[in-house]
Amino acid sequence: MSEELNETMEAMDLTTKPEEKPAEDEDFVDPWNVTSASDKGIDYEKLTRKFGSSKIDDVLIERFEKVTGHKAHHLLKRGVFFSHRDMHTILNCHEQKKPFYLYTGRGPSSGSMHMGHLIPFLFTKWLQEVFDVPLVIQLTDDEKFLWKDIKFEEALKLADENAKDIISLGFDKEKTFIFSDLNFIGQCPAFYQNMVRIQKCVTYNQVRGIFGFGDSDVIGKFSFPSIQAAPSFSSSFPFIFGGAKKIPCLIPCAIDQDPYFRMTRDVAPRLGFLKPALIHSTFFPALQGAKTKMSASDPNSSISLTDSAKMIKNKINKNAFSGGQTTVEEHRRLGGNCEVDIAYQYLTFFMEDDERLETIRKDYTSGAMLTGELKKELIDLITPLIMGIQESRKTVTDQVLQEFMQIRPLKMSSKE
Repeated sequence: MSEELNETMEAMDLTTKPEEKPAEDEDFVDPWNVTSASDKGIDYEKLTRKFGSSKIDDVLIERFEKVTGHKAHHLLKRGVFFSHRDMHTILNCHEQKKPFYLYTGRGPSSGSMHMGHLIPFLFTKWLQEVFDVPLVIQLTDDEKFLWKDIKFEEALKLADENAKDIISLGFDKEKTFIFSDLNFIGQCPAFYQNMVRIQKCVTYNQVRGIFGFGDSDVIGKFSFPSIQAAPSFSSSFPFIFGGAKKIPCLIPCAIDQDPYFRMTRDVAPRLGFLKPALIHSTFFPALQGAKTKMSASDPNSSISLTDSAKMIKNKINKNAFSGGQTTVEEHRRLGGNCEVDIAYQYLTFFMEDDERLETIRKDYTSGAMLTGELKKELIDLITPLIMGIQESRKTVTDQVLQEFMQIRPLKMSSKE
């Protein structure tokens, strides 16, 4: 590793080992753990400064609308996607009719995804439609095998089940390639070759510093970041891009995945590759409150895509953290706190109607709307959404799954 690269990584705080435990008054974010010191959740302005990314502002949103000819997605307008790296470069490509592609992923740790997992995929699907570009979706079943107490065969099965959930959202098969690391890497020498190139550019100490790995961690964890980095480079997919090394990549992901791509962006120029651009989302809070993100491994913290209508109703009514007062009289007098109320927070993710959302906010804040009424708004909104996904999921057969995961060319544009 060159001295110049070491200096660069030190300047980016990539060589600083994360705290083992956050101070009581501080947020803590890494790719595996998210905790907040506040009932309002993570302080994203502070996190943006810490990670060195750029805030998505009105100027960027206005340019996005102008360049694409589409109104900004409600998740973009409301700041759910709040931070970026080089998004203007991607808009330049679209404006100049130059090719680029999307890359996102999923770490399959349960047999079904939950509502929080929908956010990056629904937004990525919209980006794919707006930009009319190919998409690669990585299933990091290898990561889950290394980090979780699950058997190899189970990791493969969970990847297939999660892939079916993703397909059920309606991605375009002609422009979408889904791959499982455990199955794909051995079939694609170019992907593995890029992994090794990345591995040679990052030292043991730097990986420890970026991700906080310790002496007792298995060696597979130290090499895994190169696997998550490799899809950022177009030459990893010669069957899609014909071996082209400099087709830009845009990665929609939650902000906790950014350390992987800070490393990737640092390595890219040394390999003659382009730095991937990123657009970061906030975390989808657990039902119990915004201090932690929703977890697929804790069924009480999340609403699963397999939950029945009755289960959805019960989970929201019983578990959703309320910003309301303890009695009806107090609530009518003092009003509720939308900043901590989970039912309202979930509405900001899934309710597209800006006017209705603002009416709900005003009514709940003033006390005109009670907590039970607010929860009913959420139940009535998301129940048909999830029921619709379940119906779509029934059509995703093993054959359909294989078609999405087959190594093949993708359409670069609907005009082709």
